[in-house]
Parts: sequence; structure tokens; C-alpha cells
Amino acid sequence: MIQSDGQYRIGGVNALELAEQFGSPLYVYDAQIMRDKYKRMTNAFSGTRLKINYACKALTNINVLRLFKEMGSGLDTVSIQEVWLGLKAGFAPEDIIYTPNCVSMEEITMAVDEGVRINIDNISILEQFGHKYGSSVPVCIRVNPHIMAGGNSKISVGHIDSKFGISIHQMRHVERVVKSLNIRIEGIHMHTGSDILDVDVFLAASEILLENAFRFPDLKYVDFGSGFKVAYKPGDMTTNIEDLGQRMTEKFNTFCKEYGRELEIHFEPGKFLVSESGYFLAKVNVIKQTTATVFAGVDSGLNHLIRPMFYDAYHHIINISNPNSIQRVYTVVGYICETDTFAWDRAINEIREGDILCFLNAGAYGHVMSSNYNSRFRPAEVLVDNGAAKLIRKRETLEDLLVNQVY
Repeated sequence: MIQSDGQYRIGGVNALELAEQFGSPLYVYDAQIMRDKYKRMTNAFSGTRLKINYACKALTNINVLRLFKEMGSGLDTVSIQEVWLGLKAGFAPEDIIYTPNCVSMEEITMAVDEGVRINIDNISILEQFGHKYGSSVPVCIRVNPHIMAGGNSKISVGHIDSKFGISIHQMRHVERVVKSLNIRIEGIHMHTGSDILDVDVFLAASEILLENAFRFPDLKYVDFGSGFKVAYKPGDMTTNIEDLGQRMTEKFNTFCKEYGRELEIHFEPGKFLVSESGYFLAKVNVIKQTTATVFAGVDSGLNHLIRPMFYDAYHHIINISNPNSIQRVYTVVGYICETDTFAWDRAINEIREGDILCFLNAGAYGHVMSSNYNSRFRPAEVLVDNGAAKLIRKRETLEDLLVNQVY
């Protein structure tokens, strides 16, 4: 977000005018930031056969999916519904990888029927898959490297107690299943968690994955997941993608020589690509002063942006209606009949009733995790590209709440 002449702009468009034109609360995405992040990653791994699969669970609006397809990205999906969205967006089936967790064999069969790549993360399903398809459908194996990584327990998925992936200590069992059922393994995969800052932690996990890759002689790719940290607070440290790219490229190319042929290196960034492109605009309904706290209550809540309540996530908040005033301390809360606090004791430029607050880093896990709690409508979404704002999701209405109810 750029401030110019006292005005904040998103992709060159005045943010206050966006709130006025499309209403609030409102999600706004800057397409150029997505492009810049994608290019940064491709540049960092330019010395390899890189394949980026956008982890679309972060933001599944079909217009965003199409944008990544135009860039040459593949798609990482975790449900059959995301597979269908990817196909609707124009992705070729072979450019979609499906990595579910704890789903039925029936859903996996549906994904196979769509022709997408299948990633299996437990031995029970692997056995069922082998009995059903044998060598006719290749699969990828998701490995749990037992490395603790991630900024919050809810987004750390590579540790020993995680439900995700097949333990590295079960690889001998996997080999027996693969051999006895004639399963064709085309890829090996890991994802240790989100908000990984330490490059050395990521490299340690990748070393474990590459060691186990030698167990499977017919691999086409090795998928290292993602989880790169973005800046939430001012001055936050972030994952050094360039350093990671240089060190991973050297490590992976050495592995390929030892393996006997050149493989593709895959990554599945989601938040890294879209988080900083997103802005959430909310209007201040009321300033409420108690004996201990000054509350700024906005026309939104955990039904629209649940990350601060669910992950204790920090989102920087700017008063774009009064950006040059003195700062005062506020607790920013929502209008839901729950304790939905966005920020405690936060220094923000003086807030008045009717002001528009902008929450930064709202591109990932914002609208996709929204709900109709309290029977509130979910907000609209706008994409700003080349200086023009386009509505890409309408604000919900009462008819949307009732459409599937039988009465």
C-alpha cells in the first residue's frame, strides 16, 4: 500500500474510493504484487527445472487462479472442490496436484477420474489405491520428516504428532506396499508448516526427503511444499528466498546427479504469493470508551477475518481516513456476538466513527476462511490490475443465505 499526497492507494487506485464504490467490508487484491512474488521465486530457482504449484487454499477466487495460470503456475489442491475450481479456471489436469488429508477413497477416485496428479499421505489409502489401480495411475507420496516448523501449532504440520504425511520411519513399510501392489511412484513430497523463517530448518527437512527419494527409482519430481514467512509486523524478518534458492539449487542438482537423471523441483507457495497482495477494508461503526479501554468497533468480525482469533495472527492496521493525525491506543473489535478482537492496545492514527481501517496482509486465508456466522453476509472481493479495479465476487445478500434452505 502506497501513501501519496496523504492518500493510500492499492495498485494505483485510491483505497478510500474503493471502499466508497464497492462498500465495506471489502477485500481488495493487487495483481501486480502476486506477479512480483511469483517472479521473485522463479528467479531464485532459475538454476533448476522449477515447477510452482500455487497452493490455492490460500485464496481460491477463480480470477486469481486464472492469473496464476497465465503466469505458468500449476495448482496445489487439497479437496475435490479445489480440483474442480482449478479445472474451471483452465488448468490442465496434469498441472494440478491433489494432496488431501483424511478423505475417503471415493473422493480420491473422483480426482483420479479428473486426471489430476494424486498425492497420498497415509498407508491405508496407499494400499487401497494400489489394489484399485496397480501401476495404471502414478502417485506421489507425502512424507512427514518429523521436523517442527511453523509460526503457530495450528500451522506446524511436519512434527511427529501431526496427522499429515507418512512417517519417515514407515518408509520400509511403504516400499513393501509399493512393491507388492505394483504401485508406480512418480513423486515424493513434504510440507513442514507455514511461517518458516530459518532456511537451515527447511534445508534439514529437504535433506531427509532427498535421502528417502532414493528408495523410489522412477521419480519425475520432488516436491518440497512451502511455508515461507511473510512480513506481518513492520520490520518483520522474512524467509530469504534468494538464499534458499541458491542453496537448494546446489543441493538438488547434486542429488539429481547421484540419482542418475534430472528431476523437476516443485514448490507449493500459497501465502507467500498472495498474502501481501491483499487488503481488508472495514468501516468504524463506534468508538466505545470504558474505564480501561478504548474500543474501535468495525463493521466486520471473525466471520470475515478469523486469523487474529484463530492463529493469534498480527495484521497491521492503518486508518486510511485520517492518516496524518496523532496516534492513540485502541483495541479494534468486531460486531459479532463473540469476543472477536482484531488487535489489543494498538497505536493507530486517531480513529473517528465512520473512518475506514485497512488491514494489511489479508490476501491469504481471509475470505476463504470467512463464514456466515450471526447470519452476516460475506464481503465482496475486488482485484486491482493495471490501475483498474474489477469486482470479482459480489457481496452476499439474504437470498444467498436462503438459497439452500428448504422452507
